[in-house]
Parts: sequence; structure tokens; C-alpha cells
Amino acid sequence: MRQPLVVLEAGAAEAPTVPFVHFSTLWLQITGTWCNLECTHCINASGPVDPWLKPLDAETMRRAIREAEDLGVKEIYFTGGEPFLHPEILALLGEALAAAPTTVLTNGTAITDATAGELGLLARRSLYSLDIRVSLDDVDRERNDRIRGEGSWARAVAAIMRLHARGILPIVTATDVLGRADGGPVSLYERFRDFLVGLGISKPRVKVMPVFALGRLERGGGALLSDEALEGFDRGMLQCSEARVVAHGGVYACPILAGLPGARLSAGSLEESFRPAPLYHPACVTCHQTGMTCRNG
Repeated sequence: MRQPLVVLEAGAAEAPTVPFVHFSTLWLQITGTWCNLECTHCINASGPVDPWLKPLDAETMRRAIREAEDLGVKEIYFTGGEPFLHPEILALLGEALAAAPTTVLTNGTAITDATAGELGLLARRSLYSLDIRVSLDDVDRERNDRIRGEGSWARAVAAIMRLHARGILPIVTATDVLGRADGGPVSLYERFRDFLVGLGISKPRVKVMPVFALGRLERGGGALLSDEALEGFDRGMLQCSEARVVAHGGVYACPILAGLPGARLSAGSLEESFRPAPLYHPACVTCHQTGMTCRNG
């Protein structure tokens, strides 16, 4: 079985913390680290064989959605792994959309014509908005497939077109693997924007993510945050001050670190997790330095 990320659990108790400010965002790690792809830069080492973080059962997710709605949730996100591998994903999306605007983070390769049609129906019938974030890492097929696996580019682009044809404007999420977000004559954002316009998508939506040195890129160790480094910084700006993640084994503050014992805040209840969270992991440095958020904004 693939092992989870190497973490500094012993330092979690002594690490600086982020206060719990208010609850706005629920994340559901629906398939744990079970995925049909095995991307070279995957932040939680997801893959098709022996996922180290198990998928969630449907009843646990339903309870979490109900509790989140009672607690005033503003957004719900489904992530993994690959969410569309879960047999009850469409039914669970319907329940989430009855409570709040909902987003699915996906590699797109499992979105068939039938699935895209069901998603279009959900979007049209729901009071709240449905967003689908499809991951690509380059507009070039060969470059993308070197990272995500042969054939992944074509299937993801097909999913983007299927969703667009059914009235859903997908958000294309790219990880800045080659450091091109701000460098060179054309930024990564501009490359994707122009690519989507070329596909006939008049209102392209693109989100660029930084690379985290964890998951398959975990190198053991790395810089950690300290109270001194955070002096004068508003910790309430970090997404973990208002987000909670339900994953196998409990409730966490961060979707990137879901499943890691050092990040667990509660064994089951969302409300019990509403307390300061330790900024004990090297990934916390990236969020602090870049202002990164896993949310759509």
C-alpha cells in the first residue's frame, strides 16, 4: 500500500496556529486518494492502486452536508482522488446543491456524455450554482500527458466541451509545474485563456495553482512556519481559518492535508472541529507565501 505523506507529527503541538474565525466552506474528500490517474505532481499521492486514504461512505457525507447546512455553510466542494469514481456522486451533488453552491474538483477523464447530461440537469434544476473544475497542466497534449498520463489530455478536453455544451462553464485548473505563471512572454493563465477561447468558450475560467513539494514531490522536511515568520500577518486570511474537510478518519482544516493525523481536529463532528488548527506542515508555508486558496476564488 502506498504510504501517506511524510509529516512532522511531533511538531504539531508546538507549531503556530490559525484561529477559527467562522465557518464558510465544507470540503468532502469523497474518494480519499482513489484516482484513475497517477499524476507526477499529485499533492496527496492519489492513484488507482491501494489508496492510503479511503473513500467516504455516502451516509457520512450526507450527515456532514446536513450539519454544514445547519451551521451556515456558504460553499461545498467535492474532491479526492477522483470524485466521479464514487458510485453516488450525482445523488450526493443533488443533496449538496440543496444546501449551498457546490463545486467538484476532477481530472475530467471520467465525465462521459451521460454524466455531463446529468450534471447539466442538476445545474438547471438547482437553486444554487454548480461548478466543475477540470484539471489540465498544459494546453499542449504531449506536455500534459507527460504529467498526467497518456490520453488524459484528450479525455479532459472532451469533458470540458461536453460540460460547456450543457450550459456549464468549467473552471480549468492548472498547476504551474514549469513556473510559468508570471514568467515568459505569455503567462500560463493567458495560454489557457486563449486555448479555451479557441475551443469556442467565450467566457473562459482559469485557476492557476502553485506546486506543493508534497505528495509525489515530497522530499522529506522543508521549511516550517513559526510565530516569528507570521508576525504582523493576519492569519484569518488563510483558508483554514474558515474551512473544514470531512475525510476518512475525521475532520481536518485543510483539503491538502486531509487524512494526516497531525491535521485532524475532530473524529466526526464539524462543530467540534471549530478550534485553532496547527500550521505544522511545509505546505502551510506555500499558502502563507503565495496566498493560495483551494477554493474557486
